[in-house]
Amino acid sequence: MGFRRWITTLPGLVMAALFVLFSSGFIAERAKAEPASVRVLTLNEAQQVALEKNRDIHKAREYRNLVEGRYVEERAAALPQFVISAYGTRSTNQTQAGLLGAAMQNNFLAEVGVSQPLFTWGQIGAAIQAAKYGVATADDQLRLYRQAALRDTSSAFYDVLLAKEFHAIAVQNLAQKAEHLEEARKRFAAGVATEYDVLAAEVEVENARPEVIRTENQIRTSRERMRFILGLPGEEVDTTGELVAPLELPPMYDEALEVAWKKRPELSDLRNRLGLTTELVKVYAAGNKPRLDFKASGGWRDLDFGDTRFKGKEWLVGLFATYPIFDGFRTDGKVAQAKSEASSLKIEEAKLLDSIALQIRDTVNAVRESADIVKALSGTVTQADRLLYMAEKGFEYGVKTKLDVDDAALNSNRAKANLAKARRDYLVARVALNWAMGTLGE
Repeated sequence: MGFRRWITTLPGLVMAALFVLFSSGFIAERAKAEPASVRVLTLNEAQQVALEKNRDIHKAREYRNLVEGRYVEERAAALPQFVISAYGTRSTNQTQAGLLGAAMQNNFLAEVGVSQPLFTWGQIGAAIQAAKYGVATADDQLRLYRQAALRDTSSAFYDVLLAKEFHAIAVQNLAQKAEHLEEARKRFAAGVATEYDVLAAEVEVENARPEVIRTENQIRTSRERMRFILGLPGEEVDTTGELVAPLELPPMYDEALEVAWKKRPELSDLRNRLGLTTELVKVYAAGNKPRLDFKASGGWRDLDFGDTRFKGKEWLVGLFATYPIFDGFRTDGKVAQAKSEASSLKIEEAKLLDSIALQIRDTVNAVRESADIVKALSGTVTQADRLLYMAEKGFEYGVKTKLDVDDAALNSNRAKANLAKARRDYLVARVALNWAMGTLGE
């Protein structure tokens, strides 16, 4: 029975329908598993996405909103406080019946009150200034995470480009091996090569395939890492660009270090935290000092005792002084803690300065080293390619051996891979230097 005749029978129709359903279901499931499209980004586009989507940056922004709220809270202590209150009560007291003529008492009151601190021994002013330092610290944290996101995004972007370069080299190497195999088969058919030559060429082709597979997986891995840094769940991302940049000398160590001391957000954050802690010492030190407050209220009261009723306006204006003579040394304990924290921050600042100096030295040296390597390898690739071309031509004319061609191909691929890695290292080193100086993204 032919296929056309079988497909028109009932069993054939059933099998065909099942095949269509299975295929459509498989395609639908695969469409769900794979992204509909790949988002191709340049470096600037990737950095912009990172600044918009990075979760650490979102967290830093929310922290700034939190600190801004604390500043508003602390500032409220220096402003007048207005309160509207009203109440009504009914009570019974039999002991007042003989005196007032009634045991039942009704009391209604509605009033507006205002209070304003006049003198707090600097406590309110210090609290407001501390809150301002807190806002500045939040800004430093946001700058810190923004620069870290730009640094990580740039490194991940260059890693994808490097993986593509390695993959291109592996594909080119496989293509060359395939050409050698085809040439060996032609020579074998012409009787000028042996079966050994063909078999050796086939083995070289098969040995070149794993590197292609390995570099393909490296591309996928590097793209997934970049997607994670960008904060794009469920999307497929890719890069477009080249590992090419003009070679520039880095600034001198002293110049870069001076810029870092002015620009690094970690240093600014630490110094703002030190200022905040210094203001907290003033806040806590005023805890056992006298303070003076102004209070005033005015309203309407309605009070009755049985048949007796009093109602009318009432008001109150006064100055209230308080002096906590003894608080069990609570204030001394808080002041001691704040001073200790300020001393710890000064030690941390000195430690951070040493760490930044080491980072600047390392990144400056890394830029110089990678730039020198790029310069040294730039001409090597051209020479290696020409050497490979000469070896292949010599092999065709019978003046070069297969070993000469393999050595030339190996040197060419190694030179290309080394140059690609050197260019990536130079670009990453430039990013790391700008990050160490605190100027990344400016």
